[in-house]
Amino acid sequence: MATPSTTGMTQQGKAPFELKSASLPVVALLLKSTDSEAIGKALQERFADEPDFFDNDLVIFDLSAIQKETQSLDFAALIRTVRALKTIPVAVRNGSEQQLADARKAGLAEAPDAALGRVDTAPRVEIREVIREVEVVREVAAPETVLVDKPLRSGQQVYARGADLIVLAVVNFGAEVIADGHVHVYAPLRGRAIAGARGNTNARIFAQCMEAQLVSIAGVYRTAENDLPADVASKPAHVRLDGERLVVEPLNKG
Repeated sequence: MATPSTTGMTQQGKAPFELKSASLPVVALLLKSTDSEAIGKALQERFADEPDFFDNDLVIFDLSAIQKETQSLDFAALIRTVRALKTIPVAVRNGSEQQLADARKAGLAEAPDAALGRVDTAPRVEIREVIREVEVVREVAAPETVLVDKPLRSGQQVYARGADLIVLAVVNFGAEVIADGHVHVYAPLRGRAIAGARGNTNARIFAQCMEAQLVSIAGVYRTAENDLPADVASKPAHVRLDGERLVVEPLNKG
């Protein structure tokens, strides 16, 4: 006769655990080379001046750009590199059969191939409860403007309810700034910026260095899956709505 411990039941007749589906934010690292040493060097150079850019973010390696390459990829070396950047590599996607097999040997899971969204034609954004616990820096009901003068790291969120939002420091990847009015970032914008959160189609997003993970105005959004034009990428730019289409333009035309 089975004992409660072998049936997975406690003495009170209740299971000691419960399985639930969950959703977590992840960073997708699109690899464009099979040279793990070159990738590691480029990553270290990119984030040398920003050691706290990541905050134990989960990482998926996207192999779609190198799927047809025959040269093998040193996943073990790649994993060591990204872990040194305070990230947690968990999976790969969009790879060849051999690449996926090599990744599994290195301890990575295989993530489902993700369908890439089309610019401005995707469904309207819904601002939903974030599954993981995040630190809300400030949520203010202000009549005109909310000012933030400290860097925002991954997982942090600021919402200017009924107001414009001005940020004087970097908005890092994974951070989120939201305003019912305009969003101004006088520093690199690398996270998510949502203006006109309650439907204001005249709202705009301004950034001194446009590198946004996502921009959205009144529900119409564009993600980093779609490369920005050269005249606005990593440069001063602003985002506005033109009908149902997002337009990203240089701040200094001509």
